Amino acid sequence: MSSQPQAQDLAAETDPVSRRAAVVINPTKKTDVDIRALVDEACSDEGWAAPLWLETQVDDPGQGMARQALEEGVDVVIAAGGDGTVRCVAAELSGTDTPLGLLPLGTGNLLARNLDVPVDDPAGAIRTALTGTERRIDVVHVKVDEAVDSDIFLVMAGLGYDAVMMGDTNTALKDRVGWLAYVDAGIRNLPGKPVRTMISIDGGTPIQRRLRSVMGGNCGKIVGGLEVFPGARIDDGLLDIMTMAPKGGLGWLNVVAGLLRRGKGRGTAVEYFQCRSAEIWADVPQDFEMDGDHLGTASRISMRVDPQALRIRMPYGKKDPAILTNPEP
Repeated sequence: MSSQPQAQDLAAETDPVSRRAAVVINPTKKTDVDIRALVDEACSDEGWAAPLWLETQVDDPGQGMARQALEEGVDVVIAAGGDGTVRCVAAELSGTDTPLGLLPLGTGNLLARNLDVPVDDPAGAIRTALTGTERRIDVVHVKVDEAVDSDIFLVMAGLGYDAVMMGDTNTALKDRVGWLAYVDAGIRNLPGKPVRTMISIDGGTPIQRRLRSVMGGNCGKIVGGLEVFPGARIDDGLLDIMTMAPKGGLGWLNVVAGLLRRGKGRGTAVEYFQCRSAEIWADVPQDFEMDGDHLGTASRISMRVDPQALRIRMPYGKKDPAILTNPEP
């Protein structure tokens, strides 16, 4: 009589527990394929349980859904949307043992591009989220003006010109031509006056500049393969700061030259700093963005790196050594 319970106990010990993914999806992102069918099929093929589907809302772009996924005890949380969805989900997963998967459905898809996650192959991105290699990356905490709570970014944040460009991008044009719409906005907003700005690096004595833009970067590349923060690695525990200060009629040409020289050489049209924390003050409120999302205006921002705080899935294979400190899989 005792053999049957023992056999059941042995089966319970040897049968693998089905893994489960949660998908936090932005329903406003339209695709040419059935994303739900692709995810369901991939989970079934890999022997995973049916995924938990959680849609973002206007008043909750992902944080609450990510918290619910953690409460459900899922094995991976997949952010299916643009960079804003990724950032909101990552804010909740940071500091936990639950990894983040990326299913890019936006225009910029900045983090996915830096980590070689397929941006034009949803099925490939889903496979990566379920079975890809896992790394730990840095998260940058940001406080804006007198806010008590901090937010995070994974790729970059900016005060000034870059944020104006993000906020003034034509939505209809972006739907037609993708990231090239940012170029249009950038050209239209080239005219403008620099603002007196103070920057303190790692708590040091503030330096003063007259700037059009100051940006903090966690990794280097943006859309079009442009490397804005050369040598910025997403897992090195360091924050990269870049300033842009065009002066005179050839000001923006000097900025372009500074970018091409990676900030080396004479002149202050483009300057780079590396640190673990930074504080930035502008004389007057400036447009502010994080990971490509325009978030209003700010006069003061503080940034602090939380080293390797986020577990994330990415494809197997050698990575760009400008992105990860260890490029091997």
